[in-house]
Amino acid sequence: MGPGTSSESETRSGLRHGPYNRIWALSWPTILSNLTVPMLGAVDTAVMGHLPDPAYVGGVAVGAMIFSFLYWGFGFLRMGTTGFVAQARGRKDGDEIRAILARALLVGLMAAVVLMVAQFPLRLGAMGLLEAAPDVESLAGRYFDTRIWGAPATLANYAVLGWLLGMQYARAALAIQIVINGLNATLDIWFVVELGWDVEGVALATAIAQYTGAFLGLALIGIRLKKIPGLWSRNRILDLAELGALFRVSRDIFLRTLAMIFAWSLLTWMGARLGTTVLAANALLMNFQSFLAHGLDGFAHATSALVGEAVGAKNRDALRKTVIAATVMAAGVAVGYSLIYGLFGANLLALLTDIPELRDFAGDYLIWMTLSPILSVWAYQLDGIFIGATRAAEMRNAMIVSVAIYTVSMFTLPDLLGNHGLWASVMLFMVVRALTLAAFYPRVARMLEAP
Repeated sequence: MGPGTSSESETRSGLRHGPYNRIWALSWPTILSNLTVPMLGAVDTAVMGHLPDPAYVGGVAVGAMIFSFLYWGFGFLRMGTTGFVAQARGRKDGDEIRAILARALLVGLMAAVVLMVAQFPLRLGAMGLLEAAPDVESLAGRYFDTRIWGAPATLANYAVLGWLLGMQYARAALAIQIVINGLNATLDIWFVVELGWDVEGVALATAIAQYTGAFLGLALIGIRLKKIPGLWSRNRILDLAELGALFRVSRDIFLRTLAMIFAWSLLTWMGARLGTTVLAANALLMNFQSFLAHGLDGFAHATSALVGEAVGAKNRDALRKTVIAATVMAAGVAVGYSLIYGLFGANLLALLTDIPELRDFAGDYLIWMTLSPILSVWAYQLDGIFIGATRAAEMRNAMIVSVAIYTVSMFTLPDLLGNHGLWASVMLFMVVRALTLAAFYPRVARMLEAP
């Protein structure tokens, strides 16, 4: 049986009744997997929060933020791998399915070596930019020095998860994420509470969990590959044309990611200019946006896998049905988010802070959280389509245009509307992202035209 003939979701669930079932089968494991990420951050904070000095919380928060920025830049390993392998699956090209995985792992390993070799200037540069208090900076440095050795496993997991999602093995990807985050949380408690290793314990728990997940992922992939015809070919892996395509996509996604990092950093910086209360309130509200993003990304990942398969197979009808089904379902989930945020937003804020003044102030801006799902869903869905089609240049260009308009808005609307102006700018950013990608969508459809 060839790789494009069936999939885990189809064979196990009998999903042969249309694109809606396939989208759902791929989406729900990814949504659950994504939602474990912010939950793990809460565990890290809670463990540190029970130590006698609040600097421990700050040290882990700063250290984790540095790695978030470092690794976020390598998101192309997951996104690019998903798109390329989905297209190879659509072509039923078992040799290329293997070669894509090998290329992604090689790139990840080379990047990890660079990070580890350059760890000292990276740490000094990051600390210099953040300008944290001396005790927080010292703790963050200890966290950094331990966790950096997990870089090979972390970047390998990007490639592994991207490959599994592209091959539509969503449940295997979920299992790996559950193991990584579950083991991480367990080791957090053991190392910190039982052994007293404070920040090094949290960092070591993360590194061990990442290596465990990488080995498990590679083992699961090995099992899957036994059922997929094809061979490992060094010439195929090192094919210059394919390597060039990988680096072009990686470059464009990396530049897009840098632009996005700037956009979200600008929100924090502009909020700080409006005062500590605004900064703290916006940090609380960003939790709403974070859970929204992790949820809607589940549909985007499913979309990218099925779009990539349709592009690889040059099946225009499958592309159209996938795009319609995924967008309808994601829109429905977005409406659900809006209802939950609208009805229970104040209750959710109460879970995040017990400071009445801060809770009341943040509550004045919950209207933006209620609107955000409806305004944001289109950008996430279009991201999934373009990742599956590996149209990274269009993603880069759309992001640059969106960030430029967003930046102008950020330096204009807050002067007129205060913090409402900041959130209006964020919503404008999401809408412009969708509009610019939609303008490029005909290029995706033209990929399926006969040569």
